[in-house]
Amino acid sequence: MIYPSEIKTFAALGGGVIGSGWVARALAHGLDVVAWDPAPNAEANLRQRVANAWPALEKQGLAAGASPERLQVVGNLETCVAGADFIQESAPERLELKLELHAAISAAARPEALIASSTSGLLPSEFYASAAHPERCLVGHPFNPVYLLPLVEVVGGQHTAPEAIEAAKAVYRQLGMRPLHVRKEVPGFIADRLLEALWREALHLVNDGVASTGEIDDAIRFGAGLRWSFMGTFLTYTLAGGDAGMRHFMQQFGPALQLPWTYLPAPPLTDRLIDDVVAGTAAQLGKHSIASLERYRDDALLGVLAAVRQAKHDHGIGTDD
Repeated sequence: MIYPSEIKTFAALGGGVIGSGWVARALAHGLDVVAWDPAPNAEANLRQRVANAWPALEKQGLAAGASPERLQVVGNLETCVAGADFIQESAPERLELKLELHAAISAAARPEALIASSTSGLLPSEFYASAAHPERCLVGHPFNPVYLLPLVEVVGGQHTAPEAIEAAKAVYRQLGMRPLHVRKEVPGFIADRLLEALWREALHLVNDGVASTGEIDDAIRFGAGLRWSFMGTFLTYTLAGGDAGMRHFMQQFGPALQLPWTYLPAPPLTDRLIDDVVAGTAAQLGKHSIASLERYRDDALLGVLAAVRQAKHDHGIGTDD
């Protein structure tokens, strides 16, 4: 089978935070988008989310012909996927639901259409078990906000064809993304496993009364988070080893891994812990609405991304590094 590596019509199933992010990204790259979501008021909510994202996309730069007017919201799954080159499902994280959805999606889609799921941790071999032509089915796990953050984790199941993986990576590149092929089908993939470890430790710090949610966020955004945005963990620690690099770092700081600094298992989600987390984040929100903070986040991300691109250019570092 020859799968499309360039697409014109993008189908989106699900219009929540992730699904609407896919819709906005596809529209910004000049594609026709057909969307379906069975929830009440789905079309109005989807169009509002796209409208909220559009100013950031305009600042980033739109492809020729890009317009929210190229979004068509339809009334059923079959109409949504029938003419699509690429299908992105962003339904809730329930295995039974995804099994049912992908059996229906794959039956209604053209045989050469690629089918991807935005799942953040379910395994493709499980929820594509009843799919027609499972060799073209995979995971394309994005990160919020989908319309700005470039990373997408591409994961194949036991029946996924290598050609489908390569074609999907090409499609995601067409959408301005950085596809990362996850080599093994593991729960949580790569990025969420790392984020989950940090999240568990953050909950312990709140639970133990060590810090508030705002103080923990400050520890990230004024420290390691700034380095992570352009260098990641391993390269950051390589520089911490001085001229001797990573080997010296491992020799010097490796023994600290045996110290009881972290818990790793999550604390019990007691009512008190949940109340403390909710109260802390409410204090952080203050009088700001979620929509206004989304726009703030988008502008901040655009600034960071622009600064990293400029620094790479100034230092002769390739854009893929």
